[in-house]
Amino acid sequence: MIENYNRFAFAHVAQFRTESESPSGAPMDLNLHSLPRHLIELRMAHADLDNLIDQAVLTLPDDELSLRRLKKRRLQLRDQIAQLEAELDPPEPA
Repeated sequence: MIENYNRFAFAHVAQFRTESESPSGAPMDLNLHSLPRHLIELRMAHADLDNLIDQAVLTLPDDELSLRRLKKRRLQLRDQIAQLEAELDPPEPA
């Protein structure tokens, strides 16, 4: 199950990373490693993992170990998203 998620998630990320030009024809190399783009990729991976967990609960309810691993990975992604959001939009001092 985790292997299916990894294959699915990396296919989505690879699709974005292989695009070398924008629709206007300008190079996108500068945007490939930008923080906002990374944040979007993390959010997409989190949403994909949410869907995978929902499906796994219905189809494989007895596989507790895989479910725990998927949920732990989802929590790690959520922590990364929160950290990146804080970097992009730091709280204003009072």
